[in-house]
Amino acid sequence: MLKLLKTILRAGEPTVKYPFAPLEVCPGFRGKPELDPQQCIACGACTTACPANALTLETDAGENSRVWQLFIGRCIYCGRCEEVCPTRAIRLSEEFELAVTNKADLYVRATFRLQHCRECGVPFAPEKSVALAVELLALNQNAPHQLENLRAQASLCPACRRRAALEHRGSVNVHYYLKEQA
Repeated sequence: MLKLLKTILRAGEPTVKYPFAPLEVCPGFRGKPELDPQQCIACGACTTACPANALTLETDAGENSRVWQLFIGRCIYCGRCEEVCPTRAIRLSEEFELAVTNKADLYVRATFRLQHCRECGVPFAPEKSVALAVELLALNQNAPHQLENLRAQASLCPACRRRAALEHRGSVNVHYYLKEQA
């Protein structure tokens, strides 16, 4: 009997005071996905990788914006969004108490501005995405003197960039064809 009493005293408390004290989670716990809008370039890699379709990315040209949205009610906490994010803007937190009384509280949104084409004015990509592409190209080419040229090319939509590339080819005369097409 004395031996049993000693064992019980050494063991301590078998339960945790969870609702009244914070519960510690294991390292690597996959909780609620959190977005850092300062890091995000609105590329859409996370929305493509999400198997539960909890992430959406909608472009509204009228509002000149791209809206990233997470619906926590559909999220299965798989971590694919965190794995594929090129800028590490999404991370899975340790937060697991996600019960709400209002369904609207299950949505997390972030809005990003779109870059307009300097020729035709059509919005074609998020500003942050274009800026990152220019920065990476300048670093990879080791040509800081060509930064303005890269910025000028990046500020064109794909259709205007194609047209500009055709116009600047010296050996082919396509001006007549381009004027006819426009």
